[in-house]
Amino acid sequence: MDCFGTARVHLDNAAHLRDMTTQLRTVPGLDPLLSMENLAEYLGVPIATIYDWRVDGKGPRGIRVGRHVKFTTGDVLAWIETQREVRPDQKRR
Repeated sequence: MDCFGTARVHLDNAAHLRDMTTQLRTVPGLDPLLSMENLAEYLGVPIATIYDWRVDGKGPRGIRVGRHVKFTTGDVLAWIETQREVRPDQKRR
């Protein structure tokens, strides 16, 4: 494996996630689900952070599927929007 092996694996995983999400979008009415690992990768945080957020009641809402927790892309995007900072040229009221 060359010095870019790790980056290639990450890119391959991201491509797989995009392909999977694209396939799910073709099914009307279904919002694609992300695993804890997918969410951590997407947000660029350690998976332990996702677990900590769940314990603290932070982060996007999850959906329990058996013993697994999944996240809808819609819930993730809505949560991300609530995390948006105020623009530097605007003051909070």
